[in-house]
Amino acid sequence: MKKRRLGASGLELTRIGLGSWAIGGPGWQYAWGAQDDRDSIATIHRALDLGINWIDTAAVYGLGHSEQVVGEAVAGRRERVILATKCGRAWGKDRAIVPRLKAASVRGELEASLRRLRTDYIDLYQVHWPDPDADIEEAWTEIAKAVEEGKIRHAGVSNFSVAQMARIQAIHPIASLQPPYSMLRRGIEDEVLPYCAANGIGVVVYSPMQMGLLSGTFTKARVISLPSDDIRSRNAFFSEPALGRNLALVEKLRPVAARAGRTVAEMAIAWVLRRPEVTAAIVGGRRPEQVAETIGAADWDLTPEEIAEMDALVAAREAQG
Repeated sequence: MKKRRLGASGLELTRIGLGSWAIGGPGWQYAWGAQDDRDSIATIHRALDLGINWIDTAAVYGLGHSEQVVGEAVAGRRERVILATKCGRAWGKDRAIVPRLKAASVRGELEASLRRLRTDYIDLYQVHWPDPDADIEEAWTEIAKAVEEGKIRHAGVSNFSVAQMARIQAIHPIASLQPPYSMLRRGIEDEVLPYCAANGIGVVVYSPMQMGLLSGTFTKARVISLPSDDIRSRNAFFSEPALGRNLALVEKLRPVAARAGRTVAEMAIAWVLRRPEVTAAIVGGRRPEQVAETIGAADWDLTPEEIAEMDALVAAREAQG
């Protein structure tokens, strides 16, 4: 599988990484519904066996549960896996999630993540959200200390603006930014991607299939049947009037993908990877077969004609509002 260097770091990432948000399971604020840990572990093993070399998780996913599952799954092959996780979202006994970027909290989250992941270092440690904004310098300074100690190999950020990245860049180099990016969410194209390219910051985008909506497997009936504890059941992209327009876009993309012998899911991922600033895409998976359905996008370079056709369809969708 093709790899790309993550910005100015020495990390070489496969163009697709496995996302583990959904495998955090149920019972927390941003859950995707019920999930069997056995399926999660089998999915991680399948991804690694097919050549994916990195996994993205976060302390808050399942309030620590996702990290525990990842740690169990990579036991015995830790040295061959690049682990990325995040800090900045804390919780207490009431399981309520609160933003927290004070140095002591960041340090506590780091130590807890190391234990759950069963490792003594994290390859890429990221600030999950720049919230509270006033504390991003304090959090970044603490992360820089952990890099010097060897507990973190590289430090990155997620969901940061250009102005926020500029504020912390002088404290310690930013290895990567993790922003949302898909055909339906293109806000990073004008300023964020050029800034990252100019400053040697790698970009690993999340939700290239817009939480599965661009996978080609959703219908209105399936959306209606989503359980109440699935975050997608209350997401604007999955609600009318946007839902009908988004599903119509998928149907128009289907023949374009079919002509190339590909799926809509692969096309959605390949579309975000078309940008030279994008190092890799995080693709979630809950079952082993889902990995096999999307991994082909990692080695698919869209032709200029395919990109033009897709861009025209996306522009028509955007014109609808």
